[in-house]
Amino acid sequence: QVQLVESGGGLVQPGGSLRLSCAASGSIFSIENMGWYRQAPGKERELVAAITRGGSTNYADSVKGRFTISRDNAKNTVYLEMNSLKPEDTAVYYCNANVLSLLSGWYSYWGQGTQVTVSS
Repeated sequence: QVQLVESGGGLVQPGGSLRLSCAASGSIFSIENMGWYRQAPGKERELVAAITRGGSTNYADSVKGRFTISRDNAKNTVYLEMNSLKPEDTAVYYCNANVLSLLSGWYSYWGQGTQVTVSS
């Protein structure tokens, strides 16, 4: 089993910044994609940003130009730098990783989530 642990969430004023981190641990042979999703109450979970092992990135239109995703493969860690935060960014943010296991093959794992609240 693989565990993903997020950190860095909290309360911030509009226009402020936060940096989220997600570290993967456990029986990891390889990680291809890592990403961040978010979900607000009553809304569907949506992709925020994703990054491949080689560094290719993809962003939701709503965060493009404000958020930056990066990763450290040696640490099995993915980051999300969030700038110019807006109230509509308020949500629980979930880390996701597509992990290769020697016996079970590829499987998608989720973190427990970290709350991000943007409010005056």
